[in-house]
Amino acid sequence: MAKGLIWATAEDLARNRGRVLSLYRQLLRSLNSPKLPLNLAARLAKKAEVRTIFMVASEERSLHNIEDLIDTAEYSLSLLKEGKIPKHIQ
Repeated sequence: MAKGLIWATAEDLARNRGRVLSLYRQLLRSLNSPKLPLNLAARLAKKAEVRTIFMVASEERSLHNIEDLIDTAEYSLSLLKEGKIPKHIQ
């Protein structure tokens, strides 16, 4: 993944940009699933939480933390596709 040892370089950030945007869009879309037991207000609140998490995470420069954030997003997406709400955004 990385050229930098601890901190992400501009090249590292550019390389992950597409992956992160894709995860972001997929998470927002998955929250619209009829499998989830959420009303409209709850769906909008969960989407706001996802946006906030990604906005705060966009400031992250540690390679290990970036990988952890991507792994967490992929795990959350897999749960949402099964119709479950991940614990960390409940």
